[in-house]
Formats: sequence, structure tokens, C-alpha cells
Amino acid sequence: MQIFERKKGSKRRKFLSVSILLSLGLFIVSRLPIESRYSAIAFFALASYLLSAWSLFKDLHGVNWLINLILPTMYPVSVALFYFLLPQAVMTRMIVVILFGVSMYGLLLTANIFAVASIRTIQLLRAARAVGFLLSILTSAFLYHVIFSLRLPSYVIGSCVFAISLPILWQGVWSHVVSSTIKREFYYALVGAVVIAEMALALSFWFISVPMSSVLLAMGMYVTLGLFQHDLEGRLFVRTMQEYLGFAGIVFVVVTLAVLYRWMR
Repeated sequence: MQIFERKKGSKRRKFLSVSILLSLGLFIVSRLPIESRYSAIAFFALASYLLSAWSLFKDLHGVNWLINLILPTMYPVSVALFYFLLPQAVMTRMIVVILFGVSMYGLLLTANIFAVASIRTIQLLRAARAVGFLLSILTSAFLYHVIFSLRLPSYVIGSCVFAISLPILWQGVWSHVVSSTIKREFYYALVGAVVIAEMALALSFWFISVPMSSVLLAMGMYVTLGLFQHDLEGRLFVRTMQEYLGFAGIVFVVVTLAVLYRWMR
């Protein structure tokens, strides 16, 4: 029992260390000149993967090395890119860094639960699924916001959204079943990524603000990932579909009314 507690404490110290290091990295990246930021973010992504892999090393095996490290790598990158769009106030940025550190610690705990659950039953799996789902939506929302803020051509927007949505959906679908294979989950993710990319392509022709576009696409990610997870669990009932599609309808109506109000002003 004491050995188990020591191992558990050692893991949590690693997670805490990685969270602090990545938070410092986020702060340093934000202080770099504009021309150096994108190369710095690429290095930040590599550091996120390597540090996350180091902290989870003892429990990673098989497909975990690929699929389970997607979110711990993409989430820091999404925050770093979104960070540049925030107000320059020091207090705002410090709050974001602190919130990022806390959420990154929670994400590493979640990834650890997924890694352990792939080899044995664990009671915390349901809570880990909820945290992973929330951070998947948040990661996609940040990245969608960045893509639309760049004012790229429509086909580039669709391609970028597809490239971002595919790994997030893949990891999100896999985390709900935590299997030793990832082929079936990839097909789910591929279909979902195509749907969301088509949504992005359609939105690129609208006269709609960047925040509204990212909200609609994040809603698409929420509905798609939620329906896929319920289907894999064998619980995709008519009522479940009605709840998700009803939520999507409400968000769409609210955004549409906001856009129409903006046009009429």
C-alpha cells in the first residue's frame, strides 16, 4: 500500500512539474518578437508532447503513445495561439497562464486515467471522460478562433479545420472506449472532421464575426463528438439525438439573430 501511494505521489509531482514548465513556456512564448512566435510554438508543441510522454511514461503502451498524447499536445498549442489574440494587459495574461497550468494538470491526470483504463478497470474513468470532453471542445474552439482570425481563403479554412478536427475527434472517440485498437475510432473521426470542415467552408462565406464562427464550429464539435461517443457506448437513443440536435438548433438560432441584428444596425 505504501509503495502504491509513493508511486501515485511521484506521478502527481511529475504532472505538477510539467504543468509549471509548460506555463512558464507559454509566458516566454508570449514575450518573443512576432517573427519568432510561430517557430517557438512549434518547439512548444514538441516540448508539450515530450514532457507529457515523460510524465506518463510508465503507463503508456501500444496505441497510447499516439492517441492518448494528442490532447496534451494540442491543448497547450491552442492556448498559445489564442494567447496572442488576448488583450495586452498583464493581469489578463497572468490569469490565463494560471488557469492554463491548473487545467493542464487536470488534463495530465485525465490522460493517466485513460492510460490505466486501457489495461484494467478504473472507477475514475467516467470523470476523466467528462474532463477530456470539455477540454476537447475548448481546444477546438481556440483553434477555430485562430483560423478564422487569419482571414484565409475559404478552401484553406476548410482544410485547416479538417486537419484540426480529425485528431481531436479521434482522441475524443477513443477515450470513450479506451480500446487497444484505433482503426474504428479513426473512421468515426474522419466522418466527423469532414462534417465540421464543411460547416467551416459554409461559414467562410457568411458575413459573420470570428467569435461567432468559432462558437458555431465548437458547437458542431460538441454535437458530433457527443453523438459518436453515445453511439460507441450503444446509447444513441432518439431522445439523446433530440437533445443534442435541439441544443445545436438553439445555438444556431441565437447566433443567427445576433448576426442579423449586427447587419441591421
